[in-house]
Amino acid sequence: MSKNSKKCARYSGIGGQAVMEGIMMRNKGKYAIAVRKPDGEIEVKVDDYKSVINIPALQNVPIVRGVVSFVDSLVVGIRCLMYSASFFEEEEEEEAEKSKKKKSEKQGNGEESDTLFIAGTMTLALVLAVVLFMVVPLFVSRKLGAGLPPLGRSALESGIRVAVFLGYMVAISRMKDIQRTFEYHGAEHKCINCIENGRELTVDNVLISSRLHKRCGTSFLFFVILVSVIFQMFIHSDNRLTQLGIRLLLIPVIAGVSFEIIRLAGVSDHPVVNLLSKPGLALQKLTTREPDAREAEVAIRAVEAVFDWQAFLKEKNDGSGPGKRNV
Repeated sequence: MSKNSKKCARYSGIGGQAVMEGIMMRNKGKYAIAVRKPDGEIEVKVDDYKSVINIPALQNVPIVRGVVSFVDSLVVGIRCLMYSASFFEEEEEEEAEKSKKKKSEKQGNGEESDTLFIAGTMTLALVLAVVLFMVVPLFVSRKLGAGLPPLGRSALESGIRVAVFLGYMVAISRMKDIQRTFEYHGAEHKCINCIENGRELTVDNVLISSRLHKRCGTSFLFFVILVSVIFQMFIHSDNRLTQLGIRLLLIPVIAGVSFEIIRLAGVSDHPVVNLLSKPGLALQKLTTREPDAREAEVAIRAVEAVFDWQAFLKEKNDGSGPGKRNV
């Protein structure tokens, strides 16, 4: 183990996600998208991070801030995916140029169309998630566990939900088109781990860093499943529609509680927190892959566009600044 790897890790506040042939990195009020274009060049776009629910006071309210953050992450994530995909659309060059001109001439209409598309995509994704992870487990458990007591049916439903979730994760991890995105996902984690463990942000240092991180969205999904299982154990009704309705109403609460857990995990190395984080870290082995040097380079460009890692490391090495924790 190198000398640097033994130093304290410190919370950087950076977050991100993988996109098509690239990475989005967010820090405070800015986010950057770095994409490796078909010609091999890296395109970097920096934009302001604007909350969909622009009520600053909510950012300090536990659980509520988690719901706001979840919605914002969905909106920005879809927008970034759309941007990265735009470099790989199979269109003729002349048609692309015409499209750009039309977009610049009718920017307002374009923004409105993008907003409607994002809203539609979010709605569809949420509906599919509800059907797959709530409706299916609920009705299957009621069918298979007709003779069981309420607690037994709840346990069966929880088991089915976990099985569906794990099956889904395994299935998408085997898709070839998704595996490359998972390599960028690994590069994102490696960049953040590299900085937070006190290493200079170079390709070599990024590649030797861990591809697993406790603040990952995969871990968040694990906590969503775990929290939903705990909540449902206290919900008993003979009416399936009533049960489903209560579960739907609890979605924001579950997301908010899960956010608080993942937020705590990101800044704490308490043994209990580390123990709770282990299943999520294990799942990340499905949703991340080891990146190559070119993918690490894209991740570094995204970080450097919104984060002064040199100043961060100087504060860390000087022992100044908040948010230190041991690794």
